[in-house]
Amino acid sequence: MLEPSNNNELPVIPAKRYFTIGEVSELCAVKPHVLRYWEQEFTELSPVKRRGNRRYYQRHDVLMIRQIRALLYEQGYTIGGARAHLSSDNAKEDSIRTKQLIHQMIGELEDILELLK
Repeated sequence: MLEPSNNNELPVIPAKRYFTIGEVSELCAVKPHVLRYWEQEFTELSPVKRRGNRRYYQRHDVLMIRQIRALLYEQGYTIGGARAHLSSDNAKEDSIRTKQLIHQMIGELEDILELLK
């Protein structure tokens, strides 16, 4: 059985477009049946389904699963509480702040790339 651990201890997410449920299970330290259950409980989780109803998660799904995992396992939220938190203004503000930081980092990396050329 996987022990809930800190998000800092989770593996780095590879630069891929799609991930199988097994890969996501390992990346997020959550069993596949838990991922399938969370899909029913959190509308934010909607992996692409292909042949034979196989699930393919994208990077944003993996990040969302890690956030849900942190809320439930580390911060002690219930499913309902985590759902409310994700749909709250705080979560939206966190998301906006994160996007701003990412854009800032991209700009800084592009500046570094220009310096290296």
